[in-house]
Amino acid sequence: MKALATGLGGLVVLQPTVFTDARGRFVKTYHQGVFRELGIDFEPREEFFSVSARGVLRGMHFQLPPMAHAKLVYCIAGRVLDVVLDLRRQSPTRGRHYARELSAASHDQMFVPVGFAHGFLALEEQSVMVYQTSTVHSPAHDAGILWDSFGFPWPVPAPIVSDRDRRFPAFRAFDSPF
Repeated sequence: MKALATGLGGLVVLQPTVFTDARGRFVKTYHQGVFRELGIDFEPREEFFSVSARGVLRGMHFQLPPMAHAKLVYCIAGRVLDVVLDLRRQSPTRGRHYARELSAASHDQMFVPVGFAHGFLALEEQSVMVYQTSTVHSPAHDAGILWDSFGFPWPVPAPIVSDRDRRFPAFRAFDSPF
């Protein structure tokens, strides 16, 4: 597995080794020892996936302390534009975003540390995103930033966004606990 720097401290793009033969492909998405060798302290506590139609935008999500979590995300069907936003008060990159296309074809993964908001735009029908998180979901600590409030140039003028995601505060109005 290769780790690629993103310019945002702790945020890493991971490129797993893909084993291909006549049967198809095999991809190992997580190995605790390899992650530690790469300097990533991550132990998944929960895993789930979402299936999204083209044009669906999910985000920008995170959990508040004490249930804040790191995430490992990757796309196993279709393509998405994955976007993260640094919310950390003391970070020199606070307010900066990073985006990368994740797809079933590339197998790239994104490790999103605590203190970042995460979201994505589905670029194809039936895009499937897998999430592994370092804490379990806690509705009382579930939070987000308004998807269009931090200067990211989303490539669609009117994405399909949930009512919940429309009600999140703008980035400038968010008092970050990170």
